[in-house]
Amino acid sequence: MADLPLTELDAFAAVAQARSFRAAAKLRGASASSLSDALRRLEERLEVRLLNRTTRNVSLTEAGARLLERLRPGLAEIEAALDGVNSFRDTPMGRLRLNVPGVVARFVLPEIAARFLARYPDITLDVATNDAFVDVIGEGFDAGVRYEESLQSDMIAIPIGPRTQSYVGAAAPSYIERFGVPDHPRDLLQHQCILHRFSSGRVLPWSFEEEGREFTILPPARVIGETSDLEVAMAVAGHGIIFTFSEFLAEALKQGTLVPVLAPWTQSFSGPFLYYNSRRHMPAPLKAFIEFLKTENRRGS
Repeated sequence: MADLPLTELDAFAAVAQARSFRAAAKLRGASASSLSDALRRLEERLEVRLLNRTTRNVSLTEAGARLLERLRPGLAEIEAALDGVNSFRDTPMGRLRLNVPGVVARFVLPEIAARFLARYPDITLDVATNDAFVDVIGEGFDAGVRYEESLQSDMIAIPIGPRTQSYVGAAAPSYIERFGVPDHPRDLLQHQCILHRFSSGRVLPWSFEEEGREFTILPPARVIGETSDLEVAMAVAGHGIIFTFSEFLAEALKQGTLVPVLAPWTQSFSGPFLYYNSRRHMPAPLKAFIEFLKTENRRGS
């Protein structure tokens, strides 16, 4: 067993942690078929099944779970040793793996990432977009970006991007002509609305604040979508009131295809944070990104 290639063990660990060949391939910058071949070779060498595979998911066998538990510290040490070579370079190199929500991937990260990559030409930025809160370390990411209410207490967080964002309400002029304008969030119960479903399957109610008290409403849904493009398009087409990040609506509001509603109840909140786990060894690309963000934040303050 001493001649087991590290690449096969790394492939197993990647798939086991991601619970998906496709997700692991995306994180590793490889193909799903190459990971599948590596795992098949490993199982043949060990003469034991490590993963149960179905068309929808991947799960660990008892043997696989035990192997993964023993492998994690060793693979982490190997990665740390290889990353330590970065200290002898003029600039760090390697892959920075981030998990970010859609609004950040679209409106916040592009300009920041462009400046960061210009500063560090040997770093590869690998971004996965996911609106659900994930275990970034457990799923193979170096760090994640989320909003304050989603941060875990044991994670380190630093600001990234705008320090204040807002949710705004809007509707098409054609909708307002037919159904009128709500004067109070409670009036939404008599309107048609466009709701968002998260990847977890949850459709969250809309939250408002009145005289320091927060209240929530789950208005009647005319459309339930999973992408902002669809939801905004349905609002522009006059199919309901939308309440979402102002960034998603800015262009339509500028063009007049949507008009504001419930403006006094616009919800402002803290901007996003980069969050990461405190660990003994921090990968050089992540360390460089953190220092870059701190410098950007000082300049913006």
